[in-house]
Formats: sequence, C-alpha cells, structure tokens
Amino acid sequence: MRDAAVLTLIDGFEPCFPGLKVYYGSLNKKSNKESFMIKIGEYNKLRAWNPSDFGFYLADGTSKVLLPNKYVPEGLQIRDDIEVFVYTDSEDRPVATTLKPKAVVGEFALLTVKEVTPIGAFLDWGLEKDLLVPFKMQLDDMKPGKSYCVRLLLDEETNRVIATTKVKEYLRYDPVDFKVNQEVDILVIGFNDIGIDVIVNGAYSGMLYRNEVFKIIEAGDRAKAYVKKIREDGKLDLALQPQGYRAVVPTAAEKILDALKYYNGFLAVNDKTTPAEIERQFHMSKKTFKKAIGSLYKARIIQVEERGITLIKT
Repeated sequence: MRDAAVLTLIDGFEPCFPGLKVYYGSLNKKSNKESFMIKIGEYNKLRAWNPSDFGFYLADGTSKVLLPNKYVPEGLQIRDDIEVFVYTDSEDRPVATTLKPKAVVGEFALLTVKEVTPIGAFLDWGLEKDLLVPFKMQLDDMKPGKSYCVRLLLDEETNRVIATTKVKEYLRYDPVDFKVNQEVDILVIGFNDIGIDVIVNGAYSGMLYRNEVFKIIEAGDRAKAYVKKIREDGKLDLALQPQGYRAVVPTAAEKILDALKYYNGFLAVNDKTTPAEIERQFHMSKKTFKKAIGSLYKARIIQVEERGITLIKT
C-alpha cells in the first residue's frame, strides 16, 4: 500500500509561486524527492522571484539563486522568465550570470591557461571566475599561456565546475548510428604521427589523415567533415570532403574549369605535375586531380598535352 504523500511549501516562494507545493512523497518509505532542481554548470530557464540590494533572486519552484546586479537586464520584472548560466562563486555559493561561458558541463573546448597555482591550473572560460583543472585531472603538466582541449565536469563533492585534459576517457566508441559519407561536426584536439585527432559530434573519437588534409588546421578548430570509414575499434576515419567519385570529382572538375577559363583556356599542369604543385594551385590531392581531368577529357571538354591542359572551344 502506498505511503501518504507529504506536501510542503518551500520557505519564501509564496510571493512568486502562490500555492506552490512540492511533493516529497515516497513508495515503500524510500526517499524520492520529486522536484525540479537548478543545474550547476548548465543553462537554466528560471523565473524572476524577488529583487534585493545585491541583485535579483531567480527560482525554479524549489530552489533559488542570485543574479547579481551587474547581470540583471534592464526592465526585468517579477515573474519574468530568463535564461542564465549557473555556477559557483569564490565562496562555492551558486550564482547566476547572463554571460556565456565557452563551454558547459559535458562539453569539450579548447581553453587557455591563465595561471598555475598549488591546487591546479586555471583556465579562461569567459566568466569572472576562472575554471580549475586540478593536478589529478591533468594528463601532463599545464603551462600558462598554452591552450588545451578539456572536458567540463561537475565535481560531485564540491558542486564546482572543473575540467580535465584526460578527454579521451570521455569519448564514445560505439558509432552505430553513423554512415559512410555522413556529414559531421568536428573539434580538433591534437596531432599524432599519421593524423589529426578530433572529437566528432561532441562525443565520438575520430581522425583525419595528414596526407588527405590540404589546408592549415590547428587545435581548437571546428569544421565539417565526412565519415570515411567506421573502424572495428569504434573510431571514425574522416575526410574534409565527401567521399567517392561522384561526390569529389564534380567539385574538383568545376575548380579546374574555372581556372582554365580565368587563364584563357590553358594551364601548365597535367598528370605528371608534382602533388605539391597540384595542392598549391588547386588545394586537392593529385589523385583527385587526375580523376577530375580524366572526366573532363572523356567528356571532350579539355585536351591533355605534354605541356599542360587546354580547354576545347565549342
């Protein structure tokens, strides 16, 4: 038989939420508080509850948090809804802000170290209070002025937002919903001997191969990419262009045609031109270049000669 539910009013919430009751009932005498809670380290949509000398108190019906005066939007009124980011101040008290951090709990970001102290490194994440990376959460010793890819976490013991550079521990390796040639979002997090490590769609491990990248890429860059292969180890091989003849060659052929028209129908390049020169002129691999001029030749749009390629006038 169900236990009787206990209905209680939260102190001070009557002015903003008249008649509000919060259910603390339980089944089989197990503690089961059923209520909305303000989430630290995330954006919260809260209701303006009560102004004070220090700012405006916001509430979600069960909890309240201060929005300091300097962040209170002009014209904010009691009962207005407002979206704020909630974190903890220097005294570990929850506080709201209308500033936008560079990342929230659960996200990855490239952030710069402002200083290193006896308790860890502090990062600039766009808020007044810097973001701590405790020494135990650092893969290697962090240096002031350098940028690192981190993942934001909520420390359950202190309720503080912290970060870790051990990002690979939080990546997923079960890309069952991905398909070859699928467009994805990537965040560049590092480099290895053969490729560029990236985070795919904010959660999965992926890699671009150096010999297939024809532009400057730096850690922290965000870009679109395409799934090239889903590996047995759960990682994703990626490319910056769609894969396959039909996806790549038409675009490459158009680029070559545009160059031919610009240079009066002749270019001093052909299938014997070095890969470096092809990349410099067209920002594509020699393999793609050869496929593109092959398709243009078969379509009788160009003539391939010893000294280069010529646009056939029709």
